[in-house]
Amino acid sequence: MRYSLLLHNREPGEGELDPEVITAMQEAFGAYGRALHSAGVLVAGEVLQFSHATTTVTQREGTLQVQDGPFAETKEALAGIFVIDVPDLDAALAWAEKCPGASYGTVEVRPAATSLIDGAWT
Repeated sequence: MRYSLLLHNREPGEGELDPEVITAMQEAFGAYGRALHSAGVLVAGEVLQFSHATTTVTQREGTLQVQDGPFAETKEALAGIFVIDVPDLDAALAWAEKCPGASYGTVEVRPAATSLIDGAWT
């Protein structure tokens, strides 16, 4: 079954993080991604740009609306996504526990209802 590990955290301000901290987190996430890949469970992984780079699109009330920034103002922002394919929720939770992002933010574990594979929904 596929699960998305949705990483949420407070976005640091410009210059708020020391370069050593950034390097350490990049190395930790690199090791985590390699572990997911080696275990054969990694479907995809994305680190997202900060929310200021977001564009939101909606067609509410039949009118296209495009606006800068995230739709909702929150203290934490979606920072990244890993999609994994594991046997069950317990396995997904075990991988979420190992995610470096859990040490400073939250990892939301959400099962997929359907998956788009090769252009078809399964």
